[in-house]
Amino acid sequence: MRKYVWDRFRDIISRNPSVVKQDPHVDNGDENPERGNWASKREYILSMVGYAVGLGNIWRFPYLAYKNGGGAFLIPYFTMLVLAGIPLFFMESALGQFCSQGPVNAWRAVPLLQGVGVAMVMVTLIVSIYYNVIIAYSLYYMFASMQSPLPWSSCFSWADTNCSSMPIANWTQGNNTCSSNNTIKVAVQSPSEQYWDRVALQRSGGLDEAGPVVWHLALCLLLSSTIVAAALLRGIKSSGKVVYFTATFPYVVILILLIRGVTLEGAKDGIEFYIGSQSNLTKLTEAQVWKDAATQTFYSLSIGWGGLMTLASYNNFNNNVFKDSFVVTLTNAGTSVFAGFAIFSILGHMAHVYKIPVEEVVKEGFGLAFIAYPDALSKLPISPLWSILFFFMLLMVGLDSQFAGIEVLTTCLLDAFPKIFKSKRALLTIAISCILYLLGLPCVTRAGIYWVTLMDQFVASWVLLVLALLEVAAVAYIYGGNRFIKDIEMMLGNKSSAFWLWWRACWFFFSPCIIALILGWSLVTFVPPTYGKVPYPDWGIALGWCMVAFILIWIPVVAVFNMIKAKGNPWKRLKSLCSPAEEWHPYLDVHRGERYSEECCHRRKSHKKKTEVDMDVIWSTSF
Repeated sequence: MRKYVWDRFRDIISRNPSVVKQDPHVDNGDENPERGNWASKREYILSMVGYAVGLGNIWRFPYLAYKNGGGAFLIPYFTMLVLAGIPLFFMESALGQFCSQGPVNAWRAVPLLQGVGVAMVMVTLIVSIYYNVIIAYSLYYMFASMQSPLPWSSCFSWADTNCSSMPIANWTQGNNTCSSNNTIKVAVQSPSEQYWDRVALQRSGGLDEAGPVVWHLALCLLLSSTIVAAALLRGIKSSGKVVYFTATFPYVVILILLIRGVTLEGAKDGIEFYIGSQSNLTKLTEAQVWKDAATQTFYSLSIGWGGLMTLASYNNFNNNVFKDSFVVTLTNAGTSVFAGFAIFSILGHMAHVYKIPVEEVVKEGFGLAFIAYPDALSKLPISPLWSILFFFMLLMVGLDSQFAGIEVLTTCLLDAFPKIFKSKRALLTIAISCILYLLGLPCVTRAGIYWVTLMDQFVASWVLLVLALLEVAAVAYIYGGNRFIKDIEMMLGNKSSAFWLWWRACWFFFSPCIIALILGWSLVTFVPPTYGKVPYPDWGIALGWCMVAFILIWIPVVAVFNMIKAKGNPWKRLKSLCSPAEEWHPYLDVHRGERYSEECCHRRKSHKKKTEVDMDVIWSTSF
């Protein structure tokens, strides 16, 4: 009897390896006992919001709105959100949730273009390198803010003779007596600008002047990598708890800064320039405004990075991904508008203090986050408090996006090599964080900001448009839009044909056309990147194109590799790679239903073989 029980137990174990190798990152209540699931719907929504709401919402959208007509810019922005942003966000999230796989294995739906998934991972890898560095900048400034007065509030010992607390300095010509006739205005640098260049970055003269590692930034980079690794030790089980704070606290800070900002003198002028009476509806006739709106919508939602698929792959199969897509995309858009009020109210006060027009203090990107806004905060009472809050907010926003980036890398490796990494997820996360830290060290040398800008301009730009265009074309035209809709209905339940009419129009026409137009325009109007007025050397521009090639080359390489692996003549191989692979189906048997049951798969396989035999006859008789 004892031998019989032991034999039965051993038989169960041999057929169920997961019983032996229980993943410590999976809870007992998870629907998917092999990959795990989000502990709750809230954790998924907060993680998606944290991933989508990035630094671009804080330091790019307000500037674009101001530049493109103020409140009038909201018309093209929300139009593009409806026509391209929400449909693509919904598509990518649904793909990940349906197959419960990362961005590489999700392309089993169209094996010919599986290289697109690999390219998405490569984009995420490169972006994660310099995003980690931006988090390090935020950490450094947060620590530097813990002193009074703020170190960039005036021209201290680190400044040179070109530093002035006012944006314009009056100099006299030669030795003449100062008068209205011989006084000229000379542009100078503000203390915050010199602090950024001379202290924080210790910036060199160009990309070819690397110089030594800036050690205070290297230490902040190490701290950033450590925080990310610690938050992701248990994958989504630990990061899902962290986002309760990191995804919500930035809104508290923005609200505090907004309340403080609108009480300042000059705040009204700043908001008027952002969205107010200065709005210019005639701007809507300019094509550049629509291009900026579409580009901002596309990039701010993180479409084409692989993160949406990855985070959605940990959902329960019947989760309402349709509703979630609306919640996240509208929250993302609302955050951009909301943050703009906090930014421009304080910039308006800064313009009032300097007695100059608002447009002369408005900047975007690094110039807004680390020069203009810190300068404005230094003019407020209790300035260290406001500065700490602002940079802590940037830190939280950056960490949320970085969490998803690292999760993309770990998930793809786990999906590809489950036997090797399943029980070593924590080690894998630490190893990836260490590698990203080492790869980020060139970005914290004296030429580091040039590397960061180069990667941002070449990698996180029109390359993503190529990936997104291939993605929507593959799903709508190769995999089949109607087949994809049936897959979604397996998760959400049947919907009326009228319900799907809009989504068909977007996936088949509006979204690909908009992406193609933006991509074409971006290529035609491409100009070599610069950092401020510093141009890049030719070898630097060539290196940028090499990064682009390194990402996109995976698409033809994987296609050719899969063609070589396939059987039959060239036409048969191409046709088989344009059909879903046998491994393409819901992850768990219980969700496969009749469409993806084993019997149905066998019938499809038999029909496929018969079709291939017929094509062999046609091919042989034709040639």
